[in-house]
Amino acid sequence: MSQAETAAEIRPAATILLLRDEPSFEVLMVKRHHQIDFASGALVFPGGKTHAGDHDPAWAEHVRGWDEIEPEQRPLRIAAIREAFEEAGILVGERRDGAPLTEVCDLEVREAVDAGRLPFLDVVRDLGARLSLDALTVFARWITPPIVPKRFDTWFYAARAPEGQLAACDGRETVDAEWIPPGEALRLAHVGERTVIFPTRMNLQLLGEARSAADAVARAGGRELVTVLPRVESRPEGRVLVLPPNAGYGEVAEPLERVM
Repeated sequence: MSQAETAAEIRPAATILLLRDEPSFEVLMVKRHHQIDFASGALVFPGGKTHAGDHDPAWAEHVRGWDEIEPEQRPLRIAAIREAFEEAGILVGERRDGAPLTEVCDLEVREAVDAGRLPFLDVVRDLGARLSLDALTVFARWITPPIVPKRFDTWFYAARAPEGQLAACDGRETVDAEWIPPGEALRLAHVGERTVIFPTRMNLQLLGEARSAADAVARAGGRELVTVLPRVESRPEGRVLVLPPNAGYGEVAEPLERVM
């Protein structure tokens, strides 16, 4: 292992698969801006690194499910919800009286949160809302292998999308937001009409085994969580990236040249 590999910091991150059943079983995906240094131009689920504000203990009064969620999971779930808010304008939460959130903040507020000028906690407090941490179900966990210069320990969560909220890209990190059936996203990637990075493609395949949003969440909740740390193997056909066979993705040996 090279010095660069051993020195690479593994940063915690969170991603959310927002699901709906109308007009069909679909997941929300966003297209990354081409100038972003990671996965530029790719179709991905909303997500990103955790921030210091995601760890603020004051969140205890502004979320649902605080006591039921493990302490180490709380900031990750807050980060996943924050990223969906910043990148797509969707806020997984409810008003403090339990009423649904149908109108969320405008683009300027989302940009201020993304830029760090406005704490996400203040936005939620001012909305008179609370985040629904208990609405998220762990879907997968992936750790970037040492061959990649930027490494992340990414938790994927599945959740039913709140009704009445419209998805809209932020125009900064994302340039498009669309609801798409998992199989259609894979088809578009296969024919070259969309760029889908390897972990996203694997999780789209896993998601595509479900028949509905409820089925996808139930499958995720019933699946044993196996952390995916891909490893490189040299085979007669060349170097391939291999996933743990018990992680739910089947036998995967991806040629390195196809991994983005």
